[in-house]
Amino acid sequence: MDVGFSRAGFNVVWANEIDSDACNTYSANHTGIIECGDIRNYIDQLSDFKNIDLVFGGPPCQGFSVAGKMDPNDERSKLIFSFMDVIEKVNPKAFVLENVKALAVLDKWQPVRNMLFKRAWDLGYDAELVLLNATHFGVPQKRERMFFVGIKKENSKKESKRFVEYLEKYKRSAPRVIDILKGLGPMGTSVNPKTCNAKITLARDPIMRRSPYAGMLFNGAGRPIDIMGHSNTLPASMGGNRTPIIDEDHAFNDGKNWIEKYHKLLSSGKKTNDICVPNHLRRITTKEAALIQTFPNDYKFFGKDNSIYHQIGNAVPCDLAHAVASALSDSMEDFNL
Repeated sequence: MDVGFSRAGFNVVWANEIDSDACNTYSANHTGIIECGDIRNYIDQLSDFKNIDLVFGGPPCQGFSVAGKMDPNDERSKLIFSFMDVIEKVNPKAFVLENVKALAVLDKWQPVRNMLFKRAWDLGYDAELVLLNATHFGVPQKRERMFFVGIKKENSKKESKRFVEYLEKYKRSAPRVIDILKGLGPMGTSVNPKTCNAKITLARDPIMRRSPYAGMLFNGAGRPIDIMGHSNTLPASMGGNRTPIIDEDHAFNDGKNWIEKYHKLLSSGKKTNDICVPNHLRRITTKEAALIQTFPNDYKFFGKDNSIYHQIGNAVPCDLAHAVASALSDSMEDFNL
């Protein structure tokens, strides 16, 4: 998010992250203070910041995600309200809270949404919740995320547009994954080194879906990517056999799409016991994952490869963050903030 918000003109003066590798990554790429640790240990000191325009962040989402246990008592779920504690302490002119789609749409989380809106209102903010697909903002990834956006009530106008309307001018088509891959080149070069050695094997009892890019054709949680379209959401669990798969021969040598061919064979009911995974199927690299997340090409990551995959999967796509930040900047200008 910091990449996108900085690009939109916001000067980030203070940041927080609990993961030490991510803190080192942040320090290498951004200016401003970063405190590494639990945000709840730093809230009291934030009252030292005065006349802050904006607080933005993405509290941990595992407690709300359909990829997790969706446990309302998950300690991480409570951190959205720690974010609102920060809002209360800093009293910015506006805020942006990012989280997973499930928090925005599932009936299970309606009480949580109600509590968020009430807390924002009690703190003096008009708030709006929007659900955005990253592919609408130039990101080659079908990643859907909610953004809870608030602006101080005394600054709002009855005739002002809704936040979602400010976003319209920043919509643009996303490149295909193949365009990203070809711009980087094949795996195994100095600019795109191999970063995952997890073997790819066929599932003995594959879980079939209509699309070869859904279901589970391979062992492990790493699903194939449709390189001729947009990737599914890159998960924070990437690394090892959870890392997504591509067909390098199809991508760089104009070979046939082995993944779709195999899926077609399975769908036809033909026996596939004697089929082996070809060598040209491989896991995506951290460099490819970062570019799919629209990180700058020269962005530096710190930590072991699995940690880097985790940092990339945890991130908000930079270009999506830039669109949100730019729309908010336009909105704040209309409010004379």
